[in-house]
Amino acid sequence: MILDAEIKAQLAQYLEMLEGEIRLKVSVGSDKVSQDMVELVDELSAMSSKITIEHTVLERTPSFSINKPDEDSGITFAGVPLGHEFTSLVLALLHVSGRAPKVDQKVIEQIKNIDKELHFESYISLSCQNCPEVVQALNIMSVLNPKITHTMIDGAAYKEETESKNIMAVPTVFLNGEEFGGGRMTVEEILAKLGGGPDASEFEDKDPFDVLVVGGGPGGASAAIYAARKGIRTGIVAERFGGQILDTAAIENFISVNRTEGPRLAANLEEHVKEYNIDVMNLQRAVRLEKKDYVEIELENGAVLKSKSVILSTGARWRKVGIPGEDEFRNKGVAYCPHCDGPLFEGKRVAVIGGGNSGIEAAIDLAGIVKHVTVLEFASELKADSVLQKRLNSLPNVTVIKNAQTTEITGTDNVNGISYINRETKAEQHIELEGVFVQIGLVPNTDWLGETVERNQFGEVIVDRNGVTNIPGVFAAGDCTDEKFKQIIISMGSGATAALSAFDYLVRHADTFEKVETK
Repeated sequence: MILDAEIKAQLAQYLEMLEGEIRLKVSVGSDKVSQDMVELVDELSAMSSKITIEHTVLERTPSFSINKPDEDSGITFAGVPLGHEFTSLVLALLHVSGRAPKVDQKVIEQIKNIDKELHFESYISLSCQNCPEVVQALNIMSVLNPKITHTMIDGAAYKEETESKNIMAVPTVFLNGEEFGGGRMTVEEILAKLGGGPDASEFEDKDPFDVLVVGGGPGGASAAIYAARKGIRTGIVAERFGGQILDTAAIENFISVNRTEGPRLAANLEEHVKEYNIDVMNLQRAVRLEKKDYVEIELENGAVLKSKSVILSTGARWRKVGIPGEDEFRNKGVAYCPHCDGPLFEGKRVAVIGGGNSGIEAAIDLAGIVKHVTVLEFASELKADSVLQKRLNSLPNVTVIKNAQTTEITGTDNVNGISYINRETKAEQHIELEGVFVQIGLVPNTDWLGETVERNQFGEVIVDRNGVTNIPGVFAAGDCTDEKFKQIIISMGSGATAALSAFDYLVRHADTFEKVETK
């Protein structure tokens, strides 16, 4: 059986929720993936009388589509959707059967109003934690609009097709045969990319906030919740709700939760935020902060939001090496997420830049997939925990090079090597390989602040123990600050601290704002 007892027990509960009949159209051959696919659809059919199977020929073999008995949904799985994509399969079954997707009505209307043929193809790996959200978003769009179709393509099952399209990072989405985008995307982000995002006019009539949080990660969510619980007018503006944890695979140090995944935690945060009267403005990038009577935050679309106080919680992003070839070959051999993109390098040679915990964990994970891993560390010793180093040293297909100053990532269409200088001998070296994973830490998302808010030499916002910055009414929390330890739980705590400090500031300056409002 392709489904173990535990998964079947979970699946049985979901299949009881099917509202209407489903027909699985299956196109298979004699290969191993086809055999697994037949076994999967047979088990699904055996578990529910509402599911029937029709053998046919689809665009790709092996693949299967999920449909109503008399109507195609446009949803196709070219590959066996287990691993991280098991949830995508379950949701597709439920939605095609008639169960409504959990999407805001405004988003549903946007999808239904699309009046052109959109044929999406998403290339994924079953070990990618970012891929399911893209797959599920495109499936929902296919269910809601008959002019939209979506095919999920497992890169491992369709290696030749993936390589012919030069796909070296997942998820990668094609629209009508042309590359559309890559990386994690929500339904809202896809719609915005199609030209359906909000413009400045949607923000013109917003009254000033009491607290406006900039950033939607753990720190920003915590700050918004704590502020809203005080009964004050609270808003949160985020470039992407969830922040960097959306790209985090396993989380095992979030106290009281033995283990979770970043996307799941981000979804829980968003659900919690929506329990309160918080104005959530997602997919909006802040580009300027200015202190006048109110603190003004200008957005990339030209809108200006005003607030009595502001909490900066914009987090951080992957730090780049900053060498020739890094940008040119991004998604063409240069990658930042070993969990997502590692399977695409099966049997190939890769390098990991960085000898801290993240770099060594990446090297250990990749060693089980690729032919060989070379770890390049700038310093004379690795910085990772000893337990990780011990595990790394036990692997036969890993080489560690210390005192290595990387100078260039080389290639033509894709990466074909990496160059470095031995800092001891000054000798220049070159390694032939097919992939480079950059794991050298984080850089704060604070460039947009310019000289308005005091930052240190690393770009981190300088705060005191209460989250107070150098500008009255402006507070900061989380990974964008000079807090030494960058941890989810610490970001949440600092977000709460900043919100309570902002509330204290509002109480102490209530008379000032009354005068401003009566001008």
